[in-house]
Amino acid sequence: MHFDLTEEQQLIADTARKLAEDRIAPLAETLDRGEGRAEFLSNLSLLAENGFMGLNVRAEYGGTEAGTVAFALAIEALARACASTAVTCSVSNMVGEVIQAVGSDAQRAAYLPKLCDGTYPAGGFCLTEAGAGSDPAGMRTRAVKDGDSYVLNGAKLYITSAEYAGVFVVWAVTDPQAPKGKGISCFLVEAGTPGLVIGKAEKKMGQTGSATNEVLFQDCRVPASALMGLENGGFRTAVGELAGGRIGVASLALGIARAAMDAAKAYARERQQFGQSLADMQGIQWMIADRETELEAARLLILQAAWAKDQGRPFGKEASMAKLFASEAAQKATYTALQIHGGAGYIKDYPLERHARDARITTIYEGTSEIQRLIIAREVLKSI
Repeated sequence: MHFDLTEEQQLIADTARKLAEDRIAPLAETLDRGEGRAEFLSNLSLLAENGFMGLNVRAEYGGTEAGTVAFALAIEALARACASTAVTCSVSNMVGEVIQAVGSDAQRAAYLPKLCDGTYPAGGFCLTEAGAGSDPAGMRTRAVKDGDSYVLNGAKLYITSAEYAGVFVVWAVTDPQAPKGKGISCFLVEAGTPGLVIGKAEKKMGQTGSATNEVLFQDCRVPASALMGLENGGFRTAVGELAGGRIGVASLALGIARAAMDAAKAYARERQQFGQSLADMQGIQWMIADRETELEAARLLILQAAWAKDQGRPFGKEASMAKLFASEAAQKATYTALQIHGGAGYIKDYPLERHARDARITTIYEGTSEIQRLIIAREVLKSI
């Protein structure tokens, strides 16, 4: 087993860390207050300039072609500084991977360079609906063929980056008579298309710097060439990309947790009580030891899943394990870090309460912890 990173992977990790420290971290608190949108978009442009918006996209389309391990390392580094920036980068990479995987040559050439170079600040991934969250096959958004066009009607919920996405990957039912999950197709819809309406911005508990909106389709007409892949064959694409997205969420959760524990360790060394630092107290040491062990285990699970994906091997179970473990470890790490800070951790002068809020969603989006357990159990039991 060879655990060293390649030279390229290390360079990407180092570059992400430097950008995170210099440009992204200083803006995190401002974004958390709901301010700094212009600076945020400027940082997204900077990430694109440095290749972070197309980490798994081929070079011929402007991508970095660095692979999933590099992607995981980059998202962890970004999340350590600002979870809102990291989730925007992660989702945009997902959109690029979908287009690369099932888009036509013309679709790839039209959209991937714009995602990679920052022409589009981000991409939108439109799958979730009010009645189709953990059960995306239950979606109700429809796409009806009308001559050389499709007409989309419906609503998608909790769409990351909707306010500034340049293109949306949208799933809709094209054959309502087909068995559940069999009559769903995937479309590309450009921002500004008539009938595409960006709804209200959600007021969220955490990751408040990242826009999250309802996206409405009201007689939204797109050309037949907007269909990606085979008609009625889009659901398999969604399921496959969600597995890859779970590596991103796991990496994001790990980054938030690392930031929280870094703050906790520094505070424990500085804070004096009963004539000694908190770091000298066995109870605090054990808290730190347990969390650090869990985070290292999460890191190994993430890199295992990322490596399997890069090798073209099955990785769905591994991605679910990584996402489940890392996101739940992040809950414990952020709350432990807050507890070590005591009352100071509860006020906004310290970043602990932000880390705790930012981490909470990682057990929910890209499939809840409960759904991950179902996936893992199903895959494990196949071998019995």
